[in-house]
Amino acid sequence: MSAAGIATLVVTGVLVAALAFYLIWVIMILRRLTDTLGKVVFGVASIAHRVAPVEGLVGEINGDLVGVADALEALAADLNPQRAARAS
Repeated sequence: MSAAGIATLVVTGVLVAALAFYLIWVIMILRRLTDTLGKVVFGVASIAHRVAPVEGLVGEINGDLVGVADALEALAADLNPQRAARAS
């Protein structure tokens, strides 16, 4: 076998080894990423589960606050009718 043939085999072997190294490295990074994403998904699901009972309460509170806001606007209009006319 000639020197060129041996050099070609050596260079090919080095390239294959380098590609194998990088592919293994990418696999390890993706596995860590998968673990991290699994933890994030679990955390988000946990937060959604714990916050679910609050959804109905927020609607009730918002409904009550709309009545309070209307009452305050009416009070402000009664206290200062000139400002209310200018603001409209």
